[in-house]
Amino acid sequence: MGKFDKYKIDLKGMQTDSAKYEFVLDNLYFAHIDGPEVQKGKVNVTLNVKRTSRAFELSFQTDGMVWVPCDRCLDDMELPISSSDKLMVKFGHEYAEEGENLIVIPEEEGEINVAWFMYEFIALSIPMKHVHAPGKCNKAMTSKLSKHLKTNANEDSDEVFDTGGDDIVIEEEVEEQIDPRWNELKKILDNN
Repeated sequence: MGKFDKYKIDLKGMQTDSAKYEFVLDNLYFAHIDGPEVQKGKVNVTLNVKRTSRAFELSFQTDGMVWVPCDRCLDDMELPISSSDKLMVKFGHEYAEEGENLIVIPEEEGEINVAWFMYEFIALSIPMKHVHAPGKCNKAMTSKLSKHLKTNANEDSDEVFDTGGDDIVIEEEVEEQIDPRWNELKKILDNN
């Protein structure tokens, strides 16, 4: 029995017009799938398969937690995920992906392995930016990061930047040169 045999759905042998499958994806699943986005997690997936006149509609409901590296300090962080996704499957002569959500599988095989599709749905539900809440990042890493973010103007100072917020921002004091004519106009406005 292969690593992902339990994720095979026999569409050709379906006795009823609909079927429901429940999967719990754990650390072992993520280790076997060997995808770059998620290495660990615990995700519950409910798969509803519905036979239509010419195809099968697979509806995935995904809920759980995954552990991904923080974009700022690189420590693992828990990230809740939830998604609802659909995949259409129809029979044909050979395997083909005909669109974003349409898969053709050989009719003689009559089954589809949904292991990789579930992983893709999970990976796509992860936000582009994932950082710890303010103040939760690894202090040693953020202090090293702040040392490398000093600008040329203040490289000699020992000032440490606050990295507890959403973004690391370097503020530079810039003296604005205001045209003296504007100051004269402001005086006229103030007199009225």
